Amino acid sequence: MKKVCVITGTRAEYGLLKNLLKQFESSKMIDLQLVVTGMHLSPEFGMTLWEIEQDGFFPDRKIEILLSSDSPSSITKSIGVGMLGFADAFKELEPDLIILLGDRFEIFAAAAAAMIARIPVGHIHGGEATEGLIDEAIRHSITKMSLLHFVATPEYRKRVEQLGECPQRVYLVGGLGVDALMNTEMKNKTQLERELSLTFGPKNLLVAFHPVTLEENTSALQMQELLDALEKLKDTSLIFTMPNADTEGRAIKAKIDSFCENKPHAYQFDSLGQTNFYSCLAQVDGLIGNSSSGVLEAPSFQIGTVNIGDRQKGRVFAESIIQCNPNKTDIIIAIERLYSSNFQKMIKNVKNPYGKGGASSKILKIIENINLDGVLKKQFYEI
Repeated sequence: MKKVCVITGTRAEYGLLKNLLKQFESSKMIDLQLVVTGMHLSPEFGMTLWEIEQDGFFPDRKIEILLSSDSPSSITKSIGVGMLGFADAFKELEPDLIILLGDRFEIFAAAAAAMIARIPVGHIHGGEATEGLIDEAIRHSITKMSLLHFVATPEYRKRVEQLGECPQRVYLVGGLGVDALMNTEMKNKTQLERELSLTFGPKNLLVAFHPVTLEENTSALQMQELLDALEKLKDTSLIFTMPNADTEGRAIKAKIDSFCENKPHAYQFDSLGQTNFYSCLAQVDGLIGNSSSGVLEAPSFQIGTVNIGDRQKGRVFAESIIQCNPNKTDIIIAIERLYSSNFQKMIKNVKNPYGKGGASSKILKIIENINLDGVLKKQFYEI
């Protein structure tokens, strides 16, 4: 059996990985190992380890890395702490393959530790572009430290190959987001209202805004512009999810706290959890902000996304995504377009470019069948 070690550090990333974890666990050819880190172990971000354990997964190792700050210095130190923790975990667990998803700093630390430990890495959702984030450089760095690449679209496959990776090691499997939502049993509106203590209105929007980490001191300003735009809406319930553990994330959280105070139609959650998040997407009119969920998953619900600023710039967009600048006027115009009759008619036929599901099954079969003996050395593939 192959010992396959999966790393997760955030609620969003775990939501994408959950179905894959279930398939690994049920495989007779894979011995699943799970390492939990980052936001999962932080009370400030919802201590989402509870969600993992509620799903029946119990980590083989827990690696605490987050410092009590969101400055560039503290994020850098968190990477260092993470590398120390992953070095010990990998030495003790001795995995045959490490599975990483995405582009966050926790995942970078795991990839670097795995590379030095001479453990092959399988990277999911490589080749994508997010020009406003440090994640852009981190993602491509992880690609170069990885042996296997599981990509979501033909465009991303081409980009991974352009980075010098052998085409025989780049697998087009589709997006795990689509896979995740297809394997989630949605709650209805009544259940959500009862369990989350909220009331849906005549109009409803889910708001998920995160820092643009390649910009300095813009997070609070951009969040205020968004809140000023939302302030103008009438008969609209607003459901806020809090930002990730990124530079300047606390500034956004403080703005949301202040906005939601004394507003009975505004609701805030440190973490909704995957089931509640997807169930809310199924009930709202659109997602507002700059979350990857607005790009990867929202189109499958045939709702609009108002994507603000540069955080997701460079990704493949569905027609349901309205791009706008991070200022109040442009955001208001974008929301008006989202509710326009022409746009609402159009999104009923939108197709998600990230596929129709099945990515987890494809990844499982590839890993079950691949021979990992003597594979660490790789040549730079010339186009």
